[in-house]
Amino acid sequence: MDDYEKRMRKLEKKLSRREKRIKGVEDLKISEGVFDKDTLFTLYWFVNKGIFEVLYGIVSTGKEANVYWAKDEKGREYAVKIYRAATSDFKKTMQIYIHGDPRFKHVKRTMRALIVAWAEKEYKNLRRAYEAGVRVPKPIAVRKNVLVMEFIGKDGVPAPIMRESPPEDPEKIFNILLDYVKKLYKFANLVHGDLSEYNVLLWDENPVLIDMAQSVVLNHPLSQEFLMRDLKNLLKYFRNLGVDVPTLEEAFKYVTGG
Repeated sequence: MDDYEKRMRKLEKKLSRREKRIKGVEDLKISEGVFDKDTLFTLYWFVNKGIFEVLYGIVSTGKEANVYWAKDEKGREYAVKIYRAATSDFKKTMQIYIHGDPRFKHVKRTMRALIVAWAEKEYKNLRRAYEAGVRVPKPIAVRKNVLVMEFIGKDGVPAPIMRESPPEDPEKIFNILLDYVKKLYKFANLVHGDLSEYNVLLWDENPVLIDMAQSVVLNHPLSQEFLMRDLKNLLKYFRNLGVDVPTLEEAFKYVTGG
């Protein structure tokens, strides 16, 4: 038995003594294909630290990650995002966003290193956005390929995606989102990079930005191109909802102050 296996068994015994568990982990490991040995060990680490106590079923699936619902011992809800090995095409996409970001200039190009960097990148971007006053899931912790953050929803039911549940007051939501883009730019030094109706949740009649792993700092070589793409997506979606939106040039000037 190697040192890794010894540590795993020791930790599992400790968790058992404390009557903590990750509900259904064996079934999830088989059915979802994301619970490899390293991921399982990382989940146990979070449980051992008391960050969450029970991991329930899957909330959403994406091209690079699955999101699960979890609770801590006080019943507080969390979203646990587990990044999995990506396809070769997605690996190329990740490299565009990571290797142009000076915060991650020393990241190796192996798949495992990219996945870990991707998780850390989303955590750091969420923290920057949250501190800038942008409504995002509050980041709680990250370790290796697992990110724990605030759960947007209630009792395991996630808030709806704007694409699936258009806003009742689209003009209000548009103005809030445009202000979010400006706050990201001015105070968080970030561009979302993939902003659309698919990456906005609506909760308590307000928008919440999600999926920020690809967000880049302003000195990323493609930051302005990504900003223009974000604005085009925003303007097109709300124009189709009947909102009298500004021109792309006006929106860009509002966000950048230029």
